[in-house]
Amino acid sequence: MQRYAEEAIDEHIKSYLQPRFFESKKNKKNAPYDNLSKEEIEASLTRAMRQTERYRLMSNKGLSAEAIRDSFNVKQEMQIYSYERGLIDTLLTPMDSLRYYKHFLRCGFMSVEPVTGHVKAYVGGPDFTRFQYDMATQGRRQIGSTVKPFLYTLAMENGFSPCDEMIYGPQTLLTEDGRVWSPRDGGHASMRGHRVSLKWGLSRSSNWVSAYLMGKLNPYALKTLIHNFGVRNLDIQPTISLCLGPCDISVAEMVGAYTAFPNNGIRTEPIYVTSIEDADGNIVATFTPNTNEVFSKETSYKMIDMMRAVVDQGTGTRLRFRYNFTAPIAGKTGTTNSNSDGWFIGYVPRLVSGCWVGGDDRDIHFDSMRDGQGASMALPVWALYMKKVYADETLGYSQSEKFNVPADFNPCATGAQFYMPQVEASPEEFDDFFN
Repeated sequence: MQRYAEEAIDEHIKSYLQPRFFESKKNKKNAPYDNLSKEEIEASLTRAMRQTERYRLMSNKGLSAEAIRDSFNVKQEMQIYSYERGLIDTLLTPMDSLRYYKHFLRCGFMSVEPVTGHVKAYVGGPDFTRFQYDMATQGRRQIGSTVKPFLYTLAMENGFSPCDEMIYGPQTLLTEDGRVWSPRDGGHASMRGHRVSLKWGLSRSSNWVSAYLMGKLNPYALKTLIHNFGVRNLDIQPTISLCLGPCDISVAEMVGAYTAFPNNGIRTEPIYVTSIEDADGNIVATFTPNTNEVFSKETSYKMIDMMRAVVDQGTGTRLRFRYNFTAPIAGKTGTTNSNSDGWFIGYVPRLVSGCWVGGDDRDIHFDSMRDGQGASMALPVWALYMKKVYADETLGYSQSEKFNVPADFNPCATGAQFYMPQVEASPEEFDDFFN
C-alpha cells in the first residue's frame, strides 16, 4: 500500500500535474509566484536562501549576510533536477536555482484504518531526495472546505438533520467586534431563492449554507469540536469565518479526524508502531492507538449519508464518472483562496485516506480553478491509490463492502427544522433582492 501511494503521486503529480504547472508559469515575469511585488518575491527567496546548507556553512565561516547574498547571485556550473530528465547540467546563480525549485509542487498523503489506527501508507512529499520537509505530519496548511464536515457534525449534534432546509442565498453575519461578514459562493446561481437541504449544501460545498449554519451555532463550540477531533494547532481562532477553513492543519491530523466518521463517532489516532522486539524476539513494548468519542453514533450515520453525496452528486463526482468506482465512498474536497491548497479526504468502510497538494509557499499556485481546485490536484491521487488497493486482492479490500449503517436508519427522521422565513417571491426576484 505504501508503494501504491508513492506510485499514485508519481502518476498524477510528477507525470501530469507538475508539467501543467510549469507550462502555466512559462514566460511569466514573477513565476512561480502570483500577484507578489518584487520586494515580496525577494523576501521569500531570502528566507529560502537562509535555510540552505550552503548558507549555513558560509555563515559558520564568518561571512557576512551581505557577502553570502552576493555569492548567491554569481553564476556557476551546477546540476538541477527534473522529473523527466533527471539531473541537468546548467549555468545558474544559486538564487536562480532556488527560484527554479520553488516551481515544484509539494504534497502530503496518509492512509489509515479507522478502527485500528494503523497507518497503511504515508508520503511526506513527491521526492524525498529533493524535498525532505514532511508535508504529511510536520507541515500545516489551510484546510478550506475540508473543515465543513466538522461544522455539519456540530449541527447534527445540535438537532439538525441532513434534510433540514434553507432558502439559498447570500448570508450576512456580524463578527464579535460588530463587523459585517458576507462570504462569497459561486457556481449555483440557478438555485438562488430555492429551498436547498443541508445535504445539498455539503455535497456542493456551499459557503452560503455553511454561513447559515454558523449563524445558528457557535464558533467557540466549533473550535472545541475541531480540537476534540485530534487537531493540535492551538492557533485556531473561534471566529465565524472558521466555518470556511482558514485554519492550518496537517494531513495526518485531518486523516486522523476523519476516522471518526466511519467509526461510529470514535476518532482513532494514527499509529505507526505496534510493537518493539529485541534481537532475541522478546517484546520490549507494545502500543495501542489513543481513541476518543467525538460525537454520537447517530451523527456518524448522518455524516456518512451527507459525505457520500459529495461523491455521488457533488464536488467529488469524478470518482464515479472518471475513475468508475462502484464502492460506497464518502469524503470532502477542499480548495483555499487563490488555489493555494488542494485537498481531498475520502473514506470507504475500512480505510480513510487524505491528500494535500500545493506550492512550497502559499503564493505559489495555479492561476485557474480548473487545475488548482482540490478535485483536480488532490482527488486524483486518492483515486489512483484506491484503484491499486482494490485491484490487489491480497489486501482484502473490496468495493462491495458497505458502511456500518443500520438498513432502517432514516437520517431525516429527526432534526431541528430551522428554516429561513417564508418569502413569496420568484427566484428572479431573489436575484434582484440579493444583488
